[in-house]
Amino acid sequence: MSNVSLDANDSSVTENQPQDNNRRRFLTVATSVVGGVGVAGAAIPFIGSWNPSVKARAAGADVEADISKIEPGQLIRVIWRSKPVWITRRTPELLDSLTQIDDLLKDPNSEQDQQPEFARNSYRSIKPEYSVLVGICTHLGCSPQHLKDGAFEEYVEGVPEGFHCPCHGSKFDMAGRVFNNVPAPLNLVVPPYMYIDDNTILIGSEEGAA
Repeated sequence: MSNVSLDANDSSVTENQPQDNNRRRFLTVATSVVGGVGVAGAAIPFIGSWNPSVKARAAGADVEADISKIEPGQLIRVIWRSKPVWITRRTPELLDSLTQIDDLLKDPNSEQDQQPEFARNSYRSIKPEYSVLVGICTHLGCSPQHLKDGAFEEYVEGVPEGFHCPCHGSKFDMAGRVFNNVPAPLNLVVPPYMYIDDNTILIGSEEGAA
């Protein structure tokens, strides 16, 4: 076996050892810093996800609807809590017809506990002229079609206007009351609402409610 001698002037071992140690310490610290930054970077969006988004906050907000330009017999649609809401200006003739079809309806007097107290009347509204309804069928959640000018008589003889659900055939009158012998068990929902003034409805809040 040959002997290896170290020359006193050979600094390859004595000088490289501290350099290697310094390099290891630098790499260890750098790796820790990068790792810490990565964790912090991952934590920011995670913590941020605890806060509701602007869209989520807006989803539960009340909605104002301008009814000043609705013509008699016209229906407009607005979105409230991601749901379609129908506002209809009913004609005097239509209002008269609502009182003549009680025997065709499951819940003509709105006795089911699913609407505000102010809707427990034949018109299911605060003011008879204006109807405010959530446009979602109470069967499986489809959105019924508004049929008028005699088109609804295809489904209910003698009733020229109403709502027909194309999914499973449920039918509702222009107060949102469900007809007999259809899958939907309940009248269309009347959302909470109030009049800010004669031309503006606030959907989502009731007058006098806490």
